[in-house]
Amino acid sequence: MAHSICVTGLGCCSSAGKNLHQSWINLCDNRCPPPHQPSFPTVHNAPVFSIHPSWSAPDVSQFAGQITTPLNPTTLFCLSAIRDALAMAGLSPESLPSKRVAIVLGTTVRCHFHNNDYYRNWKQGNVQDQGPMDCYLNDNLATMTQQILATHGPATVITNACASGTDAIGIGRNMLLADQCDIVIAGGADELSPLAYHGFASLLLCSESPCRPFDVNRGGLNLGEGAGIMILEHEESARKRGIRHCGWIRGYGAGSDGYHPTAPHPEARGLIRAVSTALKDGGITSADISFINGHGTGTRANDRAETIGLKTVHLDQCPLVSTKGVTGHTLGGAGGIEAVLTMQALQEGYSPGTIGCIEVDPELVVTPCNAEEGSTLAGSVGMSQSLAFGGGNSALIIEARVK
Repeated sequence: MAHSICVTGLGCCSSAGKNLHQSWINLCDNRCPPPHQPSFPTVHNAPVFSIHPSWSAPDVSQFAGQITTPLNPTTLFCLSAIRDALAMAGLSPESLPSKRVAIVLGTTVRCHFHNNDYYRNWKQGNVQDQGPMDCYLNDNLATMTQQILATHGPATVITNACASGTDAIGIGRNMLLADQCDIVIAGGADELSPLAYHGFASLLLCSESPCRPFDVNRGGLNLGEGAGIMILEHEESARKRGIRHCGWIRGYGAGSDGYHPTAPHPEARGLIRAVSTALKDGGITSADISFINGHGTGTRANDRAETIGLKTVHLDQCPLVSTKGVTGHTLGGAGGIEAVLTMQALQEGYSPGTIGCIEVDPELVVTPCNAEEGSTLAGSVGMSQSLAFGGGNSALIIEARVK
């Protein structure tokens, strides 16, 4: 039954590229984007990967709905990825209102910490313009997207820190299985925020140089921004529309360890539950997995726990990579972007190595692929996983329809 839920459209944008095609080329060419220093103050000069204002925002007038709130970068990232995913799926925005369309989007910070001047003025009793507060109260990413697309169906925001995008795709797939909708627009999106950046910096998790996941000399993460979107529907629906789908969401699992506010459990208990659940849900074994797109933030706590968890569930022999050396850590957008890139790798039958990783840390119990170790994949089934602050862990089992 789970096998019948297929992926008909893919879209993403991040510092890796303005669209999936550009992102894939940069990954395969082992091309790191130049660090971009955002305009907001930083604790130190750590490079933060960013794509605005150089990217081309979508023309939202192409969508059917009416927009009453100014669009922030998170919404624009999301619309850019949705636009590309709908085009791949053979769906026009005008066709959506006649269908039961669920919108399930993961995000964390979004725009809600960008009104620092407003809050300062409010504390001093100087606020007259209520616009920023109205925007804050009425700017739900899923309902805003629903309004723009003029769709009718469930609209849900998933906020589970860095696992938000992964959970959104898994929950969207389950909505289809429960016959709550005909089509799902699912994934994640986030933008850079001064407050989020300072929070990571205060935890000493930000690297002063480009991110080097799994590398023995890694110094931490780089924050990023962007969106990754999948269009999901029943295989029979895609067949009736004459669409050749990309593949399937085979399994989904989530598990919490509740060990620490910001650190994963040292034995990766939550990740083990998430991966085990996803494998069981998909009816497959560890031996079926040919490729893993890991969370791979470049922090020692994450890399250590992630590899321990994979070894425990006997996933220590297939290629393990991280794409965050190109995308940066896009928080709520990470799971969506990485799921899209996982599907692309499986379709191509090839995985680039981990950009930024020159020498793998020998203390890791699983040996990830370094930057030069791109590899031909032995099968068409892979996994994308996320480890989030607060102990949230999620995994998606993805199968590509081989080209």
